[in-house]
Amino acid sequence: MYGAFENALAEAVAGGRIAGAVALVADRDGVTYQHAAGKRSLGGQAAMDAATVFWIASMTKALVSVAALQLVERGKLSLDGDLSDLLPDLKGLEVLEGIGADGRPMLRPAQGAVTLRQLLTHTSGFGYGFTSPELAAYGQTPGAANPNSGTRAGHRQPLLFDPGKGWIYGIGIDWAGIAIEAASGQRLDAFLADSLFAPLGMTDTSFALSAHQQGRKAGMHARSKDGALTPMLFGLPTDPEVLSGGGGLSSTAGDYGRFLRMLLNGGELEGKRVLSAVSIAELGQVQTGDQRAGGWTSAMPHLSRDVDLYPGMRTGWGLATMITPEPSPDGRSAGGLAWAGLGNTYYWADPAAGKAGLLLTQLLPFGDPEVLALFARLERCAYGIA
Repeated sequence: MYGAFENALAEAVAGGRIAGAVALVADRDGVTYQHAAGKRSLGGQAAMDAATVFWIASMTKALVSVAALQLVERGKLSLDGDLSDLLPDLKGLEVLEGIGADGRPMLRPAQGAVTLRQLLTHTSGFGYGFTSPELAAYGQTPGAANPNSGTRAGHRQPLLFDPGKGWIYGIGIDWAGIAIEAASGQRLDAFLADSLFAPLGMTDTSFALSAHQQGRKAGMHARSKDGALTPMLFGLPTDPEVLSGGGGLSSTAGDYGRFLRMLLNGGELEGKRVLSAVSIAELGQVQTGDQRAGGWTSAMPHLSRDVDLYPGMRTGWGLATMITPEPSPDGRSAGGLAWAGLGNTYYWADPAAGKAGLLLTQLLPFGDPEVLALFARLERCAYGIA
């Protein structure tokens, strides 16, 4: 059934087009397929296997979004209330209107307050430098804090539009993580461990890896313009002031597969409920109206290619993931949930069909055509499409 995928993966590894990958497919009851090929690092000896640990980058977002919704259910957070009472840093926000001739940012007061719903759906106005040339330019202006530094100051960046008046992929879920800490009284890692990872049996998902996990970690690679891969040094800030709710976690295929199975099962897994069926239903509804969500023109080609995963489809954003509102050409039902991580890690969850899957690699830039073709092949095999 998966022969076409395994052959394509083997050819990609043999040709040096990827170092290696781990794939997993599951239904509501358990894992139905798992396969690994290649090495954890190009030129290394350790083979990719089910125990390999990956930086999952923005696949962190769905986990932290679910954690935020847990606090909404407990009455600790509101989806539509002004968050600045809880997070004073969100008072007095400004909108970036460009960079002046003097090299300084042109800013104006933002109209309206940031809400949790906006943070979760990328409609708050917070962006990333790689999704916005304006924000990338702002990062080079005098006094601008480094958004990748792991500091609170680095997250106090200007908005790209008034809250609720647009869509751009950005640091909103980092702010949602900060809100979780303020509302729960726990550090983000502790809250996730207690409220999500422990109930779901996700024992290999964390912000800070143990020595044993470090020994199982896949190495990062860079793809050059000629298509060749080169191992690269890569790491996140150690002991950061702000744990990145938008991209700081590492995990394994098996762990993340358990999270996806929870989504397929309406908020529970193996008798442990982490989110109500009502919240899961809202999570799976497009929150961005007619606005197309889920793509960008890259401002930093070394980090991300231009991204449009479903050309011609009006993709939207829910409370945790991108939503494909129409059936996909690879077999997924309308209303499917999906997203990815910067290091070319990808997943989908199809509640209507009770099927989910993921493909994990480690290379930059994001949106790698080789990996996307493999992901599509995996999904087609999962649905029995030749």
